[in-house]
Amino acid sequence: MTKPTYIPFPADARLSFGGDEFIFIELSEDMRIAQALAIQSLAKTLTNLRVPGVIDICPAHASYMIRFDPDVLDLDSFLSQLREEHERAVSADLTTLSTRIVDVPVLYDDPWTRETLLKFRDRHQDPNSTDIEYVARVNGFASIDELAAAHSAHPFIVTFPNFVPGNAESVQLVPRDMQIQAPKYKRPRTETPSRSIGHGGAFTNVYPSFGGGGVQLLGRTPIDIVDLSQTRPGFEDRPVLFTAGTLLAFRAIDLDEYFDIRSSMEADTYRFRQAELEFSIDRHTSDWRGYNVELKEALP
Repeated sequence: MTKPTYIPFPADARLSFGGDEFIFIELSEDMRIAQALAIQSLAKTLTNLRVPGVIDICPAHASYMIRFDPDVLDLDSFLSQLREEHERAVSADLTTLSTRIVDVPVLYDDPWTRETLLKFRDRHQDPNSTDIEYVARVNGFASIDELAAAHSAHPFIVTFPNFVPGNAESVQLVPRDMQIQAPKYKRPRTETPSRSIGHGGAFTNVYPSFGGGGVQLLGRTPIDIVDLSQTRPGFEDRPVLFTAGTLLAFRAIDLDEYFDIRSSMEADTYRFRQAELEFSIDRHTSDWRGYNVELKEALP
């Protein structure tokens, strides 16, 4: 790769190269919702430009990465274009977002994730407790019921679609000192049931399919969140249920409701509870508690 001409990036961002094929841009070491949404918007813009030589664009919570073919991409020209699009997205001062809120029923402390996690206690910080018991304790909750109540009390917003189709990390719309936080496993599991609800760092995700994983398992949802064939109800417009900016309203259910919903899901008769809305960052900032109630009340 020919060394590119130095093109300064804005002071609030850091650009670096990874070998001959990657550009990494970090906006900050912490995550802010408006910034995360700006990164997602920028990723869409760069994708739509279809620049020859750009292979992949990977947006995250506070950074994004671009993979390119050094034999095809005109790097100097692209870096100039990237700076312009970056500044445009970050300076847009995004205050509203057209999105959806989706009801996500959860059986907390379910038997399937419990059976799985007990196989991997040697990889865990506390081999003598389950994941949800551990997360409850390190966050100061007196019981797993208190943790489940806190986790389902306020919506989350998707800030990082990642790893496999349908998987998306989300952060709860509460002040930083109220965020539920937990470390990942010391060593990842080699098994995770599909539709597991996981929590690592300050982020919750839903595993779309069976596979490995390293975050704490809190429960399981009966709803499917991906359909690559787009033939099932609810997936006609997109193959994944949770796109960037989607609001997730987790809701605690019991075992009977879990099986009822799962039966409907498998019979293709289940209809997702969801609503289109305009999410206002300003309103969330000024009155997050009242606004969260209003957001959840938008669900049919």
